[in-house]
Amino acid sequence: MKLISFEHNGTAHYGAILGADRIVDLTPAFGSRAADLKSLIAQDLLAEAGVYVEQATEFLPLADVDLLPVIPNPGQIFCIGLNYGEHVRETGKQITECPVIFMRVNESQVAHGKDIVRPPESHRLDYEGEIAIVIGKGGRRISEADSWDHIAGYACYNDGSIRDWQVATSQWGPGKNFWRTGGFGPWMVTSDEITANQNMRLTTRLNGQVMQEATTDMMIHSIPRQIAYISTFIPLQPGDVIVTGTPGGVGNKREPQVFMKPGDVVEIEVDAIGVLRNGIRDELVTA
Repeated sequence: MKLISFEHNGTAHYGAILGADRIVDLTPAFGSRAADLKSLIAQDLLAEAGVYVEQATEFLPLADVDLLPVIPNPGQIFCIGLNYGEHVRETGKQITECPVIFMRVNESQVAHGKDIVRPPESHRLDYEGEIAIVIGKGGRRISEADSWDHIAGYACYNDGSIRDWQVATSQWGPGKNFWRTGGFGPWMVTSDEITANQNMRLTTRLNGQVMQEATTDMMIHSIPRQIAYISTFIPLQPGDVIVTGTPGGVGNKREPQVFMKPGDVVEIEVDAIGVLRNGIRDELVTA
């Protein structure tokens, strides 16, 4: 099942994508029990929602809705840094025994089809194609062996980064959290459609040119390792997001450097999920 969050007639909804252009709106049937997709996951209603989708006879055209980030309101967004060997080498860093982790905030994200925004403070806006996992069942000190049972689904992610702000200090937070610089979508593919430890291919394209390509078996810290490590220091909750790391080929480390600019189109494709597509525009700043 492919699940989305969206606005329709000015109100927030969630639903399932059927085919290329139809939506089963789940909000009328489940909204009294689950106000949003995060709540649907938390209430363990995914299986029931799947049955409803199979029996649905009424649909919304995808063109009539305004997509939101897959989970518009995650409680926590954990991002894994330096998790592919090629990216570690191109940055001149060292592989670490434990995952490198930084946080993103909700306001730094945009949905599939929306523009990523380049701020006036810097034009060093870089792409980072990644795979995001959405937590389904929460927990503390989750073992690696049990970790797959805690995943609700998977989505594409662009961890857009303002590079000079990222490296201005030893803390990466500012450069990773500029308003509307990260893409999250186009949907969440539920975990029953992606097998545990399935090897997924991740590709980043900028204006049609392949910039990054890797498979998940190339991760330094596996998805189970990430879940186990994070849940050791804080409980994971349904709807939390873990962004699992980017491969080599980022624009900041190319010769010459390549940064995203207005008019560009960046695509993050994961073979088992789909394609996240965003344009780039400058932020409109009023006096």
